[in-house]
Amino acid sequence: MSDRTIAISGASGKTGFRIAEELMAYGDRPRLLVRSSSVIPNTLMKAEHVRLSLQDPNALDSALKGVDALVIATGARPSIDLLGPMRVDAWGVRSQVESCLRVGVSRVILVSSLCAGRWRHPLNLFGLILVWKRIGEQALENSGLDWTVIRPGGLSEREETLEEEGVYWSGPDQQESNSIPRRLVARCCLEALNTPASIGRILEVTSSASQPITSLPDALMSIDR
Repeated sequence: MSDRTIAISGASGKTGFRIAEELMAYGDRPRLLVRSSSVIPNTLMKAEHVRLSLQDPNALDSALKGVDALVIATGARPSIDLLGPMRVDAWGVRSQVESCLRVGVSRVILVSSLCAGRWRHPLNLFGLILVWKRIGEQALENSGLDWTVIRPGGLSEREETLEEEGVYWSGPDQQESNSIPRRLVARCCLEALNTPASIGRILEVTSSASQPITSLPDALMSIDR
């Protein structure tokens, strides 16, 4: 059994709640950081949760005190609010990084996106979302914290046959398409938390039934060859 308290921001989101569920199944204690209006899934009602604004530094510092790691699963959704990606994926990530530095949380996992930093991409029609995601990544990379960035491909809600599906792990800017179920992204975050060799790395992840099932430590050995 694990004995860690792991904060998850964006924990009521479609990827965030799955990260919290996977942490609970592993034996960790998730601390859900959610907005005042967020609805917490029934599966997480017994988990500790803190309602706050990520733009409130005092509330954020209080929420992060005493945790062993933070998983940042916040993300702007495509919408007519073209400033959303800047607020959430850049400044929101930066505010969380700054809070970690203030309260002494050293381990951070950031869920970003495949193609982060690309200018020529259809997703950038929604407020330059991939550009702002890269700025958020850079805030974490330059922080001096023990960071890992997970860049998933297209996200699906599928929950079936995942045990037969392998994750394709690669370094940055190696993959451009393909998808991965959110549940597997959650498991990738947990695996990164449990793999010290993932610190200081950007890892792109997609999956398929034809991809061999490979542990992250083994995948890192292949990436480094």
